Amino acid sequence: MILLFLSSGLFLGWSLGANDAANVFGTAVATRMVKFRTAAIVTGLFVVVGAVFAGAGTTATLGDLGAVNALGGSFMVALAAALSVMWMTRAGLPVSVSQAIVGAIVGWNLFTGTGTDVPSLVKIVSSWIACPILAAGFAAVLYLAVRALIDRVRIHLLELDALTRYLLIAVGAFGAFALGANNIANVMGVFVPAFPARTFQLFGAVNVSAAQILFLVGGLAIAIGVFTYSERVMQTVGKSLFKLNPVTALVVVLAESLVLFLFASQGLESWLVARGLPPVPLVPVSSSQAVIGAVIGIAVVRGGRGIKFGVLGRVAGGWIATPVIAALVAFLGLFVLQNVFGVTVRRPVAFELTSSAIRRLADQGAWEPEFGLLTGTRFASEREFRAALSRGTGLDASALEAVFSAAAIDSFVIDRLRLAGLDPSVLSPAQIGAVAALLSSSYRHAWELEDALAAGSSEWAPLPDTRANRIANKALESELRYVFDTFRVQPRAP
Repeated sequence: MILLFLSSGLFLGWSLGANDAANVFGTAVATRMVKFRTAAIVTGLFVVVGAVFAGAGTTATLGDLGAVNALGGSFMVALAAALSVMWMTRAGLPVSVSQAIVGAIVGWNLFTGTGTDVPSLVKIVSSWIACPILAAGFAAVLYLAVRALIDRVRIHLLELDALTRYLLIAVGAFGAFALGANNIANVMGVFVPAFPARTFQLFGAVNVSAAQILFLVGGLAIAIGVFTYSERVMQTVGKSLFKLNPVTALVVVLAESLVLFLFASQGLESWLVARGLPPVPLVPVSSSQAVIGAVIGIAVVRGGRGIKFGVLGRVAGGWIATPVIAALVAFLGLFVLQNVFGVTVRRPVAFELTSSAIRRLADQGAWEPEFGLLTGTRFASEREFRAALSRGTGLDASALEAVFSAAAIDSFVIDRLRLAGLDPSVLSPAQIGAVAALLSSSYRHAWELEDALAAGSSEWAPLPDTRANRIANKALESELRYVFDTFRVQPRAP
C-alpha cells in the first residue's frame, strides 16, 4: 500500500527530471557541446547524490507551509503537482515544479481547513521573484568576466572549444548536485511527515532515516525522467528563447547552479549566520526560472537583441498558471479520494482548551475571558476551532496561532521499544538521557513533551532568539520533530 501511495511522488520525480532537471544541461546540449547521453548520465548521478546528502534543508521549509500528515493526502498533492507539470511539459514549456508542489499544498490546506503558514508562503513566493533576478545578475557578471579573460589570454579557438566542453560537464555536475539538494523537497517532501517508518538499519549497524530513503527513491525517479523525456525541454531552453554559443551556455549553467546552491546549502546558511550576515532562505526554487533568468542576463549585456519575447511570455504565463492549476487539481482530487474511495487524506487533529492549555496561555499572557465559553469542548478539526475562536474574540493572527499551538491535541507515549530505537547520530547522549527519564510518561500536547525534555536537559532548551543562535534553534526544531514522530501514537483506523 505504501508503494501505491509513493507512486505519485515517483511520477512527480519523473516529471521534474523531464522538465526542471533538463535545464542543467539544456544549453550545453542545445549548442551541441555535450551529447545528450553524457548529460543524462552526469545529471542522474549527481542529482541523486545531492538529494540524499543535502536535501533536508528545503524539505523543512516546505513542511512549514503545510504538513501533509496522511499518505493519502501526500499521494494526491504529489499527483496534482505531477499532472500540472506533465501538461506543461507536453506543451514544451519549462515550468516550475516548485510552483506546482506549493500550489498543490495550498490546495490541500484549503480542502482540509488547515491554515496556510503565510510567512512561509511569502518566503517561498519571494524566492520565485529573486531566483531569476539573481541568475540574471550572476550571468551578466560572469559573462563579462569570461569575455574579458578570453580577450586577455587569447586562447586558440580549438583549445577554447575543448576546455569549454570539459567545463560544461563539471559545472553541470555541480548544477545537478545543487538541483537534487534543492528540489528533492518538491518530489518527496510531502511524504516525509506522513511516512510511517522513521529509521531503517542497514547491515545491522548503519542507521538510515526514512527521509534519506525517500530522497534516494525520488532522486532515481528524477534521473529516469532525464533519460526518457527531457530533450524537448532542453531545446526550448537552449534555442527557443535566445541563441547561445558554447561560452554563453557555460555561463548560463554556472549562474543557474550558483543560484540553486544558494537556496539549498545549509553549510552556507550556517557560515553567513556565524558572521552576523543575513542567511539565504532554504527554499526549493525553479531551475527553469534560474536558467531563463541567466539567459536574459546575458542577452541584456549583449544589448537585448535577439530575445524572443513571445517565447518568454508563454513561459511566464506557464509560471503563473502552474500553481493555480495544481491547487485546483489537488482540491478536486482530494475530494474524490476521500468521498468516493474512502481514503484518509488528513490525520485528524483535535483541539481542546484543557486545564494545562489554559495554564500555558495564562503564563504567556494570551488568555482571554471569552475563552471560558470554549473550555471543556473538543473540536474535531482546525476549521471548527478557528470558527469558534472567531466568534466573540478579537484576536490577531499571532495570538490565534498561540491558542492553536496550546490547544492542539496529540498523543505521545515514551515506551521502551521506541526508546531503544533512538538514533545516536541524530540526538546527543544528554538528549537521549532526558528522553529516557520520561519512560512510561504520556502527553496530550506536543508542547508538554517539549517542556518536559527541556526540564531534563539544557540541550533540549531553545537558546535566546538572536541571529547568532538561529542555526542552533533550527537544529533543535528538527530534533524535536524527530522525537515527536518517534513517540507519537497513531490513531487506529476506523
